[in-house]
Amino acid sequence: MAYRSLMVLLAQDAHHVARVHYAIKLAQALDGHLIGLAPTGLLEVPMLQGSSGAMGELAGQAWRLMRERADDAVELFRRTCSAAGFASHESLVVEDDHAVALIRHSNCCDLAIMSQPEPGSAGYAEARALLEEMVLLSARPTLIVPYAGQFAPPQRRAMVAWDEGRESARAVADALPLLVRMDNVQLTTWRTARQPDDPALAERTAAFSKWLLWHGVQAEVRTEVSDVPVAEAMLSRAADLGADLLVMGAYGHPRWAQRVLGGATRGILDSMTVPVLMSH
Repeated sequence: MAYRSLMVLLAQDAHHVARVHYAIKLAQALDGHLIGLAPTGLLEVPMLQGSSGAMGELAGQAWRLMRERADDAVELFRRTCSAAGFASHESLVVEDDHAVALIRHSNCCDLAIMSQPEPGSAGYAEARALLEEMVLLSARPTLIVPYAGQFAPPQRRAMVAWDEGRESARAVADALPLLVRMDNVQLTTWRTARQPDDPALAERTAAFSKWLLWHGVQAEVRTEVSDVPVAEAMLSRAADLGADLLVMGAYGHPRWAQRVLGGATRGILDSMTVPVLMSH
């Protein structure tokens, strides 16, 4: 199993350059093809009685600006790939809603790469909503790069957050092309101090680590005891391990006009300090 096609979001945000550089390095490391996707977004202009001409002109100007921004993002992507000596790439401008474009085109790749939105930055709320939709609705895994720090493609240590859930199992399966490259993989479960040891859970976790071994991943099984919120405990353990990748299931329910994230998923999206691969 391998990632043959990767997709990275092209957008004129503060972390566009860092995200593209990371995606290029990862595609090079995996000998994969990289697609740069630049959605224009859609324009919603209220039409008031008697002002259709003026509003139409303003809408045309706004649309041209949106298209120019997408074209500029594509041009920067192409120049960055050329400067890196990376030839296996293509770019697309898609005239559609950002989330719709990303989710539909993610079906045609193995992995999507996005950035963690930076709180307080321009467009934060929209970027966070876009990321949540992608994580919960995409059929492919999403690799999220933190806004703070510089990161190389993961190859040293990975931590897998394991809870036996469907989402967790899906994330691990989706992450196999990265996990097989790792020098060290830790399969970690958590319990509180008031929860007793569960021998049956330990046996099932050991069986899952054996499944990983069949796929070329030798994982150390570890149970952490912590009473802090699970997202905080996960990031603390990842820091102790020196992990350059965290793999976890994304929990939540994509309801009509609302995305309801699980507590751990929300906490990681808020506070991640290491690239995170999520699958729903």
